[in-house]
Amino acid sequence: MEFGLFVQGYVPASRAQADPQAEHHALVEETEYVIQADKSGFKYAWASEHHFLEEYSHLSANDVFLGYLAHATERIHLGSGIFNPLPTVNHPVKVAEKVAMLDHLSGGRFEFGSGRGAGSHEILGFLPGITDMNHTKEIWEETIAEFPKMWLQEEYQGFQGKHWSLPPRKILPKPYGGSHPAMWYAAGSPSSYAMAAKKGLGVLGFSVQKVSDMEWVVESYKGAVKDAEPIGDYVNDNVMVTSTAICAETTEKARRIAVNAGLNYLQSLLFRYHDTFPRPEGIPEWPELIPDYTEEVVDLLIAEELMICGNPEEVLQQCKRWEQAGADQLSFGLPVGVPYEDTMNTIKLIGEHVIPQIDTDPVHRTTRFRDAARS
Repeated sequence: MEFGLFVQGYVPASRAQADPQAEHHALVEETEYVIQADKSGFKYAWASEHHFLEEYSHLSANDVFLGYLAHATERIHLGSGIFNPLPTVNHPVKVAEKVAMLDHLSGGRFEFGSGRGAGSHEILGFLPGITDMNHTKEIWEETIAEFPKMWLQEEYQGFQGKHWSLPPRKILPKPYGGSHPAMWYAAGSPSSYAMAAKKGLGVLGFSVQKVSDMEWVVESYKGAVKDAEPIGDYVNDNVMVTSTAICAETTEKARRIAVNAGLNYLQSLLFRYHDTFPRPEGIPEWPELIPDYTEEVVDLLIAEELMICGNPEEVLQQCKRWEQAGADQLSFGLPVGVPYEDTMNTIKLIGEHVIPQIDTDPVHRTTRFRDAARS
């Protein structure tokens, strides 16, 4: 199992009230987290694309963010989590161009994650007159298979669809070094996993809950992907899952950080904006908040495998559960209200004590897939 980091520009009101430059500091600090993750042996870093989501995510121009990181890092793969290819959000040709350009700037380290968006407040802002998020499925389905054609055809044959069109044109630049970056889909339901598997796409499991709930979904994906009819140059047989992670030198310190991190506020914002995610029973409607986390709540979340938290040995054992469940990549959502120093410490400790015990392959999984397609 490989390891990643997920950043999104989280700027809660409490931080903004205490620091007039909170937004700037949050965005700059997150570049530093990725740079440290690169040094600490993490293989992937994912940057969100969100719009209009006050507090929850201020990382809207993730192509610019990732372009900076392409120069600031050496080995870590940089992924869009996601680029939204709905034509009224980002024209598909522009998305294809950005992917290829980032592939060049990173020396072949870019990962193309796409999706439809997880919230009506965000996505319907770009779709005037549309009130149903299900409408976006048709648009994404129409678009996604065109990207490999734009990258691999010397002159793209053009497209005439229901939602967008383009005459034959040369789409430039072409991806770096042949073939194209690995393609992923941000899946939020078992049916989405099955659809991704059929198309040969990797899955970005941003809506993952507990390990036990994921085992059968991962198993079904792995079964379906064997019979994939890939829309791209190769099958990206990959399931990435996400979890909060806090690692410290002692159990007590890690739990204390978790209690003081305001995790309940982040979760409340998640369900405020991501109204396509399943809402567990008992989650209040915004502006009512999920209650503050206590030590007892943190212990329960750890026991229920809903949070990774503890000293390095405890975190190692908790990560192994995800590996046993079949996950190909475990990505940690950072920051989550945790102070900068504690977040950097988590990255360093996991890089020193956890990753070497689990990920012993020096080559990225997606690099192997892409290299096979080139040969």
